[in-house]
Amino acid sequence: AHLRPATIRPSSLGLSMERQSSAPVKDFVAAQLTIEDLWDMSVGKWKGLRSSHNIAFSQLEQVHSDMTIDKIAHDDEELLQVLDAYNYDRSQCASALRVSWVSTSDWDDYEKETTGSSVVAVLKTEGDRKGKVLRSIGYTEEIPAASDWELREDGSFYMKTFYTMTGAEETIWFATPDLRMRLSNILSKGGKGVTTSTLTTERRQKSPDRLFDLDPPYGTED
Repeated sequence: AHLRPATIRPSSLGLSMERQSSAPVKDFVAAQLTIEDLWDMSVGKWKGLRSSHNIAFSQLEQVHSDMTIDKIAHDDEELLQVLDAYNYDRSQCASALRVSWVSTSDWDDYEKETTGSSVVAVLKTEGDRKGKVLRSIGYTEEIPAASDWELREDGSFYMKTFYTMTGAEETIWFATPDLRMRLSNILSKGGKGVTTSTLTTERRQKSPDRLFDLDPPYGTED
């Protein structure tokens, strides 16, 4: 099922604005986002909490993470290597990003810290609402990955990937400009079953005086 478009104001959260401004506060409507808007909003530092249900083992896992998403130039050496591997040109990039993370998991009742980084190229190959995502490291298998993406009418970004042994589908959307949500399913080989289902909430880290800003630029600090 498709997600409902997000329209939100600070007052709807029961929160007051510390800083008064004569300029009107704009509603945030996720359905109005372009693919470039969605990834521009993703740039920044995020604190994440991921809750996973491993269906195969009937086990729950929680992961806390710190993630940084940076824009990179279209002549970045690692980006060009990813594009060359799949025979795409940098002129087709709608967005080029580097995603880095540090995460801690409670799997098997002990905390394990992992770090990683991946280059992500978002390509428009079928108009403005469909295309390919190329990554130097995939989501379920640590190998280069190519995915099909679609920007849905409600502003959510849907992506599906098939690896050697598994598959994955992921939906990303913004509940507010500073709260990003991800819903992921790891699929069995051939995509006929779900082995793990995950919900991740990611909160933007920024200075207190920017806490309720709704206008772009979303990922920059004063």
